[in-house]
Amino acid sequence: MKVFAYARVSTKGQNLDRQLIELRKYIESDEQLFTDKCSGKNDDREGFKVLLKCLRKGDTLYIKSLDRLSRSKRDIKKYLEYFREEGITLKVLDIPTTLMKLDEKNGWITELINNLLLEVLSSIAEQERITILERQREGIEIAKREGKYKGRKPKFDINSPLFKEVYQLHKDGKIKGVEAYKRLGMSKDSYYRLRREYEKKRV
Repeated sequence: MKVFAYARVSTKGQNLDRQLIELRKYIESDEQLFTDKCSGKNDDREGFKVLLKCLRKGDTLYIKSLDRLSRSKRDIKKYLEYFREEGITLKVLDIPTTLMKLDEKNGWITELINNLLLEVLSSIAEQERITILERQREGIEIAKREGKYKGRKPKFDINSPLFKEVYQLHKDGKIKGVEAYKRLGMSKDSYYRLRREYEKKRV
């Protein structure tokens, strides 16, 4: 069972020192410390990716606050669920109850705290999603009344050179489907719908 720590700031110009001072109290060396200087919206964080590869069942991870994991409530929930499933204990310095030292027979308390965090974050994320959708609908209604709404234009159509290139790479087995629709910045359903439309036109 190992102990690790993770610190993050949003830009390269920001300073990690305050987080590091606090986190170093819980680890023996900087080899156990992982850092990033990039936005919490970015899932492709080098330090965090390496950390996830190092974590094993029974390990403990210290962070200063939950938003160091991500700026997205939905992503924080995803990571909390991952840690729970993998048997990794998360200690959050800004949430003192997570720092309690408990013996094995009282481990249910840690699980209860983690479940409460997940429930709260789930509720917040769901409410934020509902609020965003409501604002979008209100904006569309206003735009329609003012005659400004023209609907969403597709990012790509079947005549797009980039779509044709990616389609051919996928068809030839040079890339997988997931890479194809990610290259186009499309959802899986949108990509395959456009693909079917393209193939039907070619017949």
